[in-house]
Amino acid sequence: MIRAVRALPPLLLAVALLAGCGSEKAGSGASGPPADPSELTARARALGMAPELIYVTGAPGFTLAQQSVGVQGDDGFSAAYVDSSGAVIHLYTDRPERAGHHRHEVVRKDCVVWLEGEGRVPAAALDKALHAVHRPSAGELDALLPTPDPAFTDGVPVQRGDLPANGDGAPDNSVPTPGL
Repeated sequence: MIRAVRALPPLLLAVALLAGCGSEKAGSGASGPPADPSELTARARALGMAPELIYVTGAPGFTLAQQSVGVQGDDGFSAAYVDSSGAVIHLYTDRPERAGHHRHEVVRKDCVVWLEGEGRVPAAALDKALHAVHRPSAGELDALLPTPDPAFTDGVPVQRGDLPANGDGAPDNSVPTPGL
């Protein structure tokens, strides 16, 4: 019983520390002046996104979930905005020829942007977010796109020790037989 009581405070501390995980907001790690436009374009392309398909929005009470930023379809964009109740507004973009028809959508140049609500998203919040859709400024884009890891952007392929020199290139997962 005494051991369980002694273990309780560190356990509660661990739970409290983990409660903050996954709540990073856009721009929380940004410092200094925004990157130049050519670097931002390169960062978007490295992630598989067409820079011209990146749009952002805003709605009262909703904040961008930084970890949600990703690719939609072939080269579109997606992001999620969350509120304190757990409701989520999903923003997606794609080229018009690949996008379907959605209830909350807007067409911008050669891009379709649509929003979908998850949880209890008020219709008014979706409407405001749809009217707030815009191309990000350089500062917004810098905060939005993750900074590339230099280990993966130096142009040199990662060397793996488990790929055979010939054959189909599948990893060698064989296990040595004892005694042979």
